[in-house]
Amino acid sequence: MSAHCHDDHCATGPAAADPRYRRILWIALVVNATMFVVELGAGTQSGSASLLADAIDFLGDAANYGLSLWVLAMALTWRARAALVKGASMLAFGMFVIGRVAWGAWQGTPPEPFTMGSVGLLALAANLGVAALLYAYREGDANMRGVWLCTRNDALGNLAVMGAALGVLGTGTAWPDLGGRPSWQAWPSAAAGA
Repeated sequence: MSAHCHDDHCATGPAAADPRYRRILWIALVVNATMFVVELGAGTQSGSASLLADAIDFLGDAANYGLSLWVLAMALTWRARAALVKGASMLAFGMFVIGRVAWGAWQGTPPEPFTMGSVGLLALAANLGVAALLYAYREGDANMRGVWLCTRNDALGNLAVMGAALGVLGTGTAWPDLGGRPSWQAWPSAAAGA
């Protein structure tokens, strides 16, 4: 924050005055909204809990970029409140994913690994592209740092999705995706057939 701004209603700082940062946030919002649609469709079609979880994350990130754009020129108090809203939304998305994984572990079947891997790679490229655009702004206020950290962490999550796809491909089970029927449920039927 600017050393000359002590008023709670003052809207200053490098991001508030930087039209490039605003453009980058718009690009990030569009990329994340697009990837939400792509991953939601691919996750539903392939049966992948990992892709569905990542789709929800892309939706949350798009909303967070929109919120960051909205509070960009507002006072520090509003930007701090926005950072708290972002944290709460990520907690809510995490709870949704935990519920989806639990449901998938009980009801699911192995997902299609090639869709998982290829869409995971596309998501990785999208997150790395956005992270590269945001890199110069990673040391800003809580919102700027939060946007950068979420994008960086999402790229790491995409590596996990691709690793899960390899695990599903290699094992033929859904456990690497955390969405399939537990192998212990198959034991009674296997034992009865022996």
